[in-house]
Amino acid sequence: MSQYDDVRDVVAKRYGSLAETQGAASCCGPADASASCCGPDTLYNPVLLEDLPAGVTGLSLGCGDPVTIAGLKPGETVLDLGSGGGIDCFLAARQVGQAGRVIGVDMTPQMIARAEASKAKLGADNVEFRQGTIEALPVEDSSVDVIMSNCVINLSPDKPAVFREAFRVLKPGGRLSISDVVTEGEFSPELRADADRWAECVTGAIDAGLYTTMLREAGFVDVAVLGKADAGDIVPVQPGMPRVYSARIVGRKP
Repeated sequence: MSQYDDVRDVVAKRYGSLAETQGAASCCGPADASASCCGPDTLYNPVLLEDLPAGVTGLSLGCGDPVTIAGLKPGETVLDLGSGGGIDCFLAARQVGQAGRVIGVDMTPQMIARAEASKAKLGADNVEFRQGTIEALPVEDSSVDVIMSNCVINLSPDKPAVFREAFRVLKPGGRLSISDVVTEGEFSPELRADADRWAECVTGAIDAGLYTTMLREAGFVDVAVLGKADAGDIVPVQPGMPRVYSARIVGRKP
């Protein structure tokens, strides 16, 4: 098994377990999500969460609000990388309307099942969930207007592949709206090799400068970090570990 496969296996097991236990932990660790940087009440305007079932908000495992950053318009097609329980998909669906479409991609069958159950409760006919990896998206070339992702790309062991795939499926002029965990500096090799900490959205995070460089190398323009929030209260710094942030990152396909 390659290092990539090992990381993916640990991540899949962790998030499959979260789906089966009603999302009783946050992406940042085993804390109560409602009290962490990853809690829905902290990340989203409460008005946006009205009428969403507990099965959706209880699986809010992100670190930001990429939906608001994206500035979605009616009729747009939106793709959510690592859609989990579907909270960002359902929020996006309200903004793009019945003329629009939202696709959520997640590699974990348990998360897909939870999201499909919530879709049925909400009657969200303009939302579709597909099982697959974000390094090899089950999505057609140049077919989406906006890509969102919420605290997921840090989990990928092959981030350049994620950004190449994002570029491939975006329409010309399409845009990227990401909330993710980034660092200021690098992890020690020992911490980087800790797959369990990787699955907690910690040691898979990379320096913000490297993150934006990878996006530009994939072809994106107008790449910018719109803001960073220190996640030190959730991810305490230890020897061999850089400062960790929750960041808002945007870009555009020419």
